Amino acid sequence: MKKINQNRIAVVTGGASGIGLAIAEKFVEHGLFTVIIGRDKQKLKTAREKLGKGCVSISFDLNNLQGIPGLVQEIKSKYGTIDILVNNAGINMKKDFTRVSDAEFQEIIQTNVNAVFTITREVSKKMIAEGRGSIINISSMAAQYGLPKVIAYSASKAAVEGMTRAMAVELSPKGVRVNCIAPGFIETDMSARALNGDKERMQRVLSRTPMGVLGKPANIADAALFLVSDAASYITGMVLPVDGGNSIGF
Repeated sequence: MKKINQNRIAVVTGGASGIGLAIAEKFVEHGLFTVIIGRDKQKLKTAREKLGKGCVSISFDLNNLQGIPGLVQEIKSKYGTIDILVNNAGINMKKDFTRVSDAEFQEIIQTNVNAVFTITREVSKKMIAEGRGSIINISSMAAQYGLPKVIAYSASKAAVEGMTRAMAVELSPKGVRVNCIAPGFIETDMSARALNGDKERMQRVLSRTPMGVLGKPANIADAALFLVSDAASYITGMVLPVDGGNSIGF
């Protein structure tokens, strides 16, 4: 892989745990100064201490859409630019389709779609002004095929993939690449809530994953590092499954 430009600034939402933390850790390891955003102040503090001087944290609830322009301006004012944005923050809910309320559905959409739209819109304005930038959205296998009991999450991740392609078409001519990673079943707290205690669901996951194991957050981080590197300079608008073959398994 070509060398990462160590003067770049990366922003990772949901960067205090799971996949977001793994991406932030990989970025810092390769010299990217990384701003992690999250709601849990204790998790942010723990993550910041783990990542060291190459990382700072900001406590912010991305559901506060009206506050996002100010958040983006604050980051740019403090650090001069935003070269990389990783939209990783997301929530899920496991519940039968017919029992999901309108409010519950909208809560998932607010975090997983509306917040992604708003922060990307604001960050991309800064990137366009500088004629460069790389944006990564995080999708899911739930956008690749039907999964039971995650109707709102599935809808949100399908929207993220659609937005990725639309963003890429508009932003790439202006120097801003937009790509998406679709993780398979990765060992995180979120997947544990969905799979632990549901042996049938876990068995179905593993049986249709050709590699036969759950992925690690570091697997997603490796893909993210590639997509923001110069080695991926001619890649935009793509959805990259990192799933051990799950999306093509039987």
